[in-house]
Amino acid sequence: MSNADHPTAQYTAVPTLHRRRYRHLLLQASFSIGLTAILPLVVMTWINIRQFGDAFHQELIRPVNRFTSNAKHSLEFFLQERSSALSLAIREKSVEVLRDEESLARLLANMKDTFGGFVDLGLVDPDGIQVSYAGPYDLRGRDYSQQDWFHAVWLRVIDISSVFMGYRHFPHFVIAVREEFRDNPGYILRATFDTDIINKLISGLEPDSSSDVFLIDRQGILQTPSRMYGNVMEASPLGVPPFSSIPEVYETTGANGEPLIVGYAYVDNSPFIVMEVLRAATDNPGWSSLRRNLLLFLLGSVVVVLVVVISGTRYMVNRIREVDLRRASIFHKIEYTNKLAAIGRLGAGVAHEINNPLAIIGEKAGLMQDLLLMSDSPPGRQKLLDITDSILKSVDRCSVITHRLLGFAKHMDVQKDRIDIELLLKDVLGFLEKEAEYRGIDVVFQVPPEIPSIESDRGQLQQVFLNLINNAFSAMENGGRLTLALELEDQQHVAIHIKDTGSGIAPEHLPHIFEPFFTTKQSGGTGLGLSITYGIVDKLGGEIRVSSQVGNGTSFSVVLPVQRKEH
Repeated sequence: MSNADHPTAQYTAVPTLHRRRYRHLLLQASFSIGLTAILPLVVMTWINIRQFGDAFHQELIRPVNRFTSNAKHSLEFFLQERSSALSLAIREKSVEVLRDEESLARLLANMKDTFGGFVDLGLVDPDGIQVSYAGPYDLRGRDYSQQDWFHAVWLRVIDISSVFMGYRHFPHFVIAVREEFRDNPGYILRATFDTDIINKLISGLEPDSSSDVFLIDRQGILQTPSRMYGNVMEASPLGVPPFSSIPEVYETTGANGEPLIVGYAYVDNSPFIVMEVLRAATDNPGWSSLRRNLLLFLLGSVVVVLVVVISGTRYMVNRIREVDLRRASIFHKIEYTNKLAAIGRLGAGVAHEINNPLAIIGEKAGLMQDLLLMSDSPPGRQKLLDITDSILKSVDRCSVITHRLLGFAKHMDVQKDRIDIELLLKDVLGFLEKEAEYRGIDVVFQVPPEIPSIESDRGQLQQVFLNLINNAFSAMENGGRLTLALELEDQQHVAIHIKDTGSGIAPEHLPHIFEPFFTTKQSGGTGLGLSITYGIVDKLGGEIRVSSQVGNGTSFSVVLPVQRKEH
């Protein structure tokens, strides 16, 4: 059977970490259970904060949109009402009546009383010359042919101008109406309005003292004063928002980086744009209170969960520790029982070894008795000394055998001894040398000179190696070779390799050989030998590795520390 048919399988039995084992178990269990319980709370709190934050944000945006819509409609109504009044006047009055400044003054007074907001009235002929004027200024005869509003009214019939300074040298805007029917074609009735009137109009609608409400034209020039951005006729740093037929709201940042909410609405048939700027209150009292309550609820929930998880986990870990202690006690008893069973298995060999020196003792004592009884004179001194020496050597041999057996059978508590591994292995083989001799098993030692002595428990190592060597003998039916090799794995560890040429272990069985009550012996067995061996090596701070090839043997490697460390 070739090696290719049975590839070598390897397995390492990793010792259980006794040091801080239960503390690690407590921390790991508390972390995993706590994370499972706390993570949904954190996610739900984050979702709630986001949702409530969006709701509060919408509560800021909604009033801005509503205000700009109301201001747009109010300003449109204001301008349409006065444009309609001017249109009616120029259609109903003849040029002669409108040229009469007393009639024009009466018309101005009526419009002020009826509508309000009018500063003056003027009739402008088709050439742009103001032919009559009613108001507080001396503007009769002024030429408006180069004014923007004059050219615009010829295109649109009714024109509302942006705010400008003009001849009056104060900010005002103009509503101009051109008559294109009846008997006044080309004449323009022009009315002037102070910016205060529209400033008061939109300011009266202002929803919040923290907001800034103002008008700009379509070039971004302030048409009314702004608390944040300056006076009339100055450029707005916000620029001109994109055109929209409906009120819009957008968010931006100010010059200092503060968040701003800006609402705007284009006023129909005019150059005006209603603007409202509101500083986004990141520390809104209602939102801050709600967010604080949500975070406090999360914190309280986390504390409760951690207390419950840690106390529950501690209780469970303590119960596990109690079970492990009981299990260790039972396992210790099984280990000692197994040791006694091993002593029983060695009984036949030990009895045979003791019988040989006892037979020599009996033979020599009988010879000495015969010599003394058969002769009247005592035998020679040298003869008696030789017989006595043989008896003493046989007695010493019996003493060694019995002390070896007693040393193996002593208590199971872990002791610290300075141990020469080679001598310890030879001492263990002393129990089995007769079996090896009867079965034709060659025992080979491979010990390099640099192997140091180690600090460990002599009795427990004897049991480990006795179990492993016994297993090796069991795996070899008709002769074979057992190799005991020592190796310095590193400066801190020594490896002891126990190799046999037996039947090997199937790869599927390797992960289970250290489990209690698992056995592959056809003749029966408890399945505790390797499990106990594993426990002892673990207790001594080492580890066991095994590699096997079916039909070609098995190699166990016991790696032990040079210096014992307390668990």
